[in-house]
Amino acid sequence: MQLLTLDLEDDYSLIGIHSTEEDYRLAYLINKHLKTKFVRFKHHLDFKDSNAEFPMFEYKDDINFINYYLINNKDIQLENDKNNEGLFGGNYSTTYYLIPEKKKVDFFLKIEGCNSQSFSIKLVENLNKINQIITSYSIEPSILKSKNNLIF
Repeated sequence: MQLLTLDLEDDYSLIGIHSTEEDYRLAYLINKHLKTKFVRFKHHLDFKDSNAEFPMFEYKDDINFINYYLINNKDIQLENDKNNEGLFGGNYSTTYYLIPEKKKVDFFLKIEGCNSQSFSIKLVENLNKINQIITSYSIEPSILKSKNNLIF
C-alpha cells in the first residue's frame, strides 16, 4: 500500500518588524500611515503546552480578500519565587518567543490571501517609512523551523 503525503505550501506572506513600540501603539501607527484598520483580536495566540500568550491584531480587507495579522513575537512573564529567599531569590522574568529562531524580531505581520512578491516589497517599503519602525523585511515562512506556530 502506498503512503500518501500531503505537502501544503505556505499560502501566506510574512514580514518581520523591529520596533520598540508597544503592540497597540504599533497597530495605531500602521493604521495611521497605511490606512489600515487593525483591531485587537479578542483572543491571544496561545499553545496547549505553554503558558505563553501572544497578543494579536487583525485587519480584514474585504474588498481585496486579504487578511492581515500583527503578532507580537515576545511574551515576557514576571515570575515571583517566594520559596527562594537567598542570593538568587525574588522576582525574575521568563521570555517566550512565538518564533524562537527569530528572537530579534519584535513583531510579525502575517498576510493571508496575497502571496505576490511585489505586494510584499511595496508593503515593506511603506512600513519602513514609519519613523517608529526600525526596520522591516520579508521572511520566507518555509525556512522557519517553528512555522507551525503561525497556523491559526
